[in-house]
Amino acid sequence: MSEPITLRDLAGIPVERLKGVGPKKQSSLNQVGIDNVLDLVTTYPRRWVDRSNEARIADLVPGEEALVLVTVRSVTKRTTRNRRTMVNVNVGDGSGRMDLVFFNQPWRERQLKEGLQIALFGKADTYRGGLQMSNPVVDLIGDRTGRIVPIYPQSEKAQINTWEMAGWIEESLRRCAERGIADPIAEDLRRELKLIDRADALRKIHLPEEITEKELARRRLAFDELLRVQMVLVLRKRAMERDQKGIAHAVSGALVDRFYEALPYELTGAQSRAIAEIEVDLAAPHPMHRLLQGDVGAGKTVVAVAAMLAAVEGSHQAALMAPTEVLAEQHAASVRVMLEGVTVPDPGNLFGDRPLRIELLTNKVTGAQRKEVLAGIADGSVDIAIGTHALIQDKVDFSSLGVVVVDEQHRFGVEQRAALRDKTVGGRMPDTLVMTATPIPRTAAMTVYGDLDVSVLDELPPGRTPIVTMWANGPLMETGVWNDIKEEVAAGRQAYVVCPLVGESEKLEVASAEETIQRLAFDELKGLRLELLHGQLPPDEKEAAMERFRSGEADVLVATTVIEVGVDVPNATVMAILDADRFGIAQLHQLRGRVGRGEHASTCWLVTQPNEDDPEAGNPRIEALVATTDGFELAEVDLDLRGEGTLMSTAQKGRSDLKLASLRRDRKLVELARDAAFSIVDADPDLSSNPVLADELDVVFSDRDEEFLSRG
Repeated sequence: MSEPITLRDLAGIPVERLKGVGPKKQSSLNQVGIDNVLDLVTTYPRRWVDRSNEARIADLVPGEEALVLVTVRSVTKRTTRNRRTMVNVNVGDGSGRMDLVFFNQPWRERQLKEGLQIALFGKADTYRGGLQMSNPVVDLIGDRTGRIVPIYPQSEKAQINTWEMAGWIEESLRRCAERGIADPIAEDLRRELKLIDRADALRKIHLPEEITEKELARRRLAFDELLRVQMVLVLRKRAMERDQKGIAHAVSGALVDRFYEALPYELTGAQSRAIAEIEVDLAAPHPMHRLLQGDVGAGKTVVAVAAMLAAVEGSHQAALMAPTEVLAEQHAASVRVMLEGVTVPDPGNLFGDRPLRIELLTNKVTGAQRKEVLAGIADGSVDIAIGTHALIQDKVDFSSLGVVVVDEQHRFGVEQRAALRDKTVGGRMPDTLVMTATPIPRTAAMTVYGDLDVSVLDELPPGRTPIVTMWANGPLMETGVWNDIKEEVAAGRQAYVVCPLVGESEKLEVASAEETIQRLAFDELKGLRLELLHGQLPPDEKEAAMERFRSGEADVLVATTVIEVGVDVPNATVMAILDADRFGIAQLHQLRGRVGRGEHASTCWLVTQPNEDDPEAGNPRIEALVATTDGFELAEVDLDLRGEGTLMSTAQKGRSDLKLASLRRDRKLVELARDAAFSIVDADPDLSSNPVLADELDVVFSDRDEEFLSRG
């Protein structure tokens, strides 16, 4: 065989074919997820030691961090008086000797054998006239030669060390050298993107001759990971556009124009841009799959209504689906206000126009009223149906569903969205617009929602007052929070107090809310009219509590995070979020968006208690919220602070399944991979002229992974 070696070939070679991998080592490798040569060569070094660049013991400066390469001379272990273990290790490098001390790491005695070569990274201090490092970072090097030594993840449990890994990987790459490694990226694209070839990248990441080589290698291999993800998404997106029949809507008509004329304000530039993008999709013969993301208050509903009216204009229907009854009712109320007096041009009508019919369908709508709404949806006389998942129950039959708007899509299951799309007539899929008020970092949106086109509302409509965010850290500053609330109430305005998430249990959350309202009523907010709202109240009590707050009968709403989405009281101008450090950035930002909805200046107080161990310690999440109200900027900060989690279905949160690529570090690379995927697929829709890449997608992704990636 003279063809270059593919990833499938590497995946077909079991590790036991390598020299030195007997049954015991094979079992150890299997334990850490390495079953074949592909797994092995894509297990990358976690760092590299540059032997020409490290200090000698004689050069160490007390108090300064340094990397030294040493040999273990002796190891002793003892237990201290307070029952802690202490391992003392003496090391040397020809220029001098030094002591290492490890507290509460008894396994170091087994790990650090006499004669072993190790790299140490840490801060040396003087102790009893000599040098000592406490709990340094230790990398085992073994007998590896060469200027730059790769350090691999090591498993104490599986008993695999870095020099064995390096040896097996080196052997694998040497045995691949004769046939070479297949590269699915054409040479002209590599040149354009300044990428080295794959064989070169694999060699340089594992065996760099210069420390700079590993960066070129990492960039190429990270690009491969991102390109594969984007290829799955773009192939699925283009296939949907090819195979699914949609409705080509007439987007310019009198109805949509009447809506714009009836608006009491001008559209923002971002709204006009988003509507233009949506209109291009609506006019096309294949169904739209678009994500509309915009901060709280950015005017997503106006954009959604414009899309729905385009369907009505062509004698089709529209559906708006919300995750909760409260939110569905609020959408119905705001859409009715927005469309008050707007009539539908109707040539068959004696008066030339007919009223626009908007109906709400939730589980609360029962009896004769429900029958009437269902009949109207079935015979086409209901133009816009707004509801919860009740809209996709079997008994709901649309006459001709043209546009579907799904609000807060992450609260809906895949099956629910598919069921709504299945309510088609004549096999034509409705156009789908997904809205979210949770700003998603651009790179994550391209990856997690990669089969959706994305429109962004990044401007606030005129008249929205900016929210000032303040941090009250400790009891003294908290006094200012309660004074501010009392002053606002005295001026005729209202406030929210959001209670902390005490734990996973809703009961604990309720207890915290009940306890807080009692304390405030007798102490900090005595004399004010307080109302309690939490998720475990029966629906009618919840609605009654909200109504009392909306109408101004209550001054302060003490609530759990049940108010996070959709509560709109323009007279509420101050919010206090207690134990704010227990919430994530996105949730704090969502909660904060409940104020600043009217004409008055608004404040959000983030209340925390000082860190007992370090009272001066900062809090990057709280500081980010104080610094900006831009949800997209916060989403990027959140990604940096939290890590990116996983893309595939099975892995747990907080562990990324991209081995080298990072949605945080490689923002530019994600965009390049997305563009490259489009250019490859558009030139070669079934990848018939790039069988290596097609085969690679098959090897790397299971059907379940592909389904998960394409879940939109």
